[in-house]
Amino acid sequence: MNKIIYLDAAASALKTDAVIAAEVDFLQYKYANAGRGVCARVSAVDDMVARTRADVAKFINAKCDENIVFTGGTTDAMNRIARLIDDAFSVDGDSIKNKTIMVSDLDHHSARLPFECIVGRRGCKIVLCPVNAENNLDYSNVARADVFVITAMSNVFGGRQDVARLVAAAREKNPDVITVVDAAQYVVHENIDVEKWDCDFMCFSAHKIGGDTGLGVMYVKNPDYWMSPDKFGGGMVVRITGAAPDNQCRIQWEPAPARFEAGTLPLTQIAGLGAAIKEWTPRCGADVMRRIRQGLDSMPRVKIYTAPDAAILTFSVDGIHPLDFGAMCGARGLCMRVGNMCASWAMRMIDAPTGGVARLSAGPWNTIEDADRALEIIGEVIK
Repeated sequence: MNKIIYLDAAASALKTDAVIAAEVDFLQYKYANAGRGVCARVSAVDDMVARTRADVAKFINAKCDENIVFTGGTTDAMNRIARLIDDAFSVDGDSIKNKTIMVSDLDHHSARLPFECIVGRRGCKIVLCPVNAENNLDYSNVARADVFVITAMSNVFGGRQDVARLVAAAREKNPDVITVVDAAQYVVHENIDVEKWDCDFMCFSAHKIGGDTGLGVMYVKNPDYWMSPDKFGGGMVVRITGAAPDNQCRIQWEPAPARFEAGTLPLTQIAGLGAAIKEWTPRCGADVMRRIRQGLDSMPRVKIYTAPDAAILTFSVDGIHPLDFGAMCGARGLCMRVGNMCASWAMRMIDAPTGGVARLSAGPWNTIEDADRALEIIGEVIK
């Protein structure tokens, strides 16, 4: 059987023995629900969650653990952030129709669609942050906005955005702008520093850095400002006073982060996240990507859309539908992403072929031999 060459790290990272062992150990020997008892085993789980939260805070240079909210992933976090902002606008003294939300054509569907829906539902205004000739956000032409959604790294172009400069430019136009950073791709390749970025929200998914699916991180700069939670359930209430039939029920919420973590957390995934963070290495796979780029540059009919220093490699092959190309490469043992990358606006920017493009992305498990074999497979398919 042919060896599988997995060059789809941008979609999801393979799991290390340490991550798998941490989750198996938790399930076999340490499992209990968190925050639901006072016995030794529950206390141990509470401690594990607290340790992982502290690891995440240190990982992104957050001021305190209370800034870290566990979610179901980046998509879940972005939808929740949109709801929190929508609720805040709804009780604001200014009409929500006067608000402006700035997005960009680099945005993943998960980052932009929740805010597009607010605009459609509420009637507020949406503007685009300009993208320059290098397919990067143009911080010199940032418009005035009440909300600014920033994709720290496009999953199509792989360019590292200067988030701190973008946030600063937006605050020059409006000091009260709410800045939201999608770091799902960025976190794989670069250190995140939310203090330096000065963003209000930031999110990423655990599985991108080798953790498990179903778990994400939502950083909230000022959690006490967002008093009204967006999800409701167990573990988030201090007390409830009043009762029906007078409908004067009054709820005292737990402080952050519990206020934003209704119900049972994805505990097994949290157990693995700490191990994933410890093993994470920035800028991994760069030598592999350079080798592949050199090979693709010399192949006929190949059009590359990413810059030489990009973290990923996005391309198309003239005369071959991307789904056919992906299937033929897959049959030979090469795993890659094909399609529109859940980034329709970016596809429109590059006038992508019908069906989208192909994308290669390396992880710490990939070798130069993998790169050479991938080039062999691609060459065979093109011929």
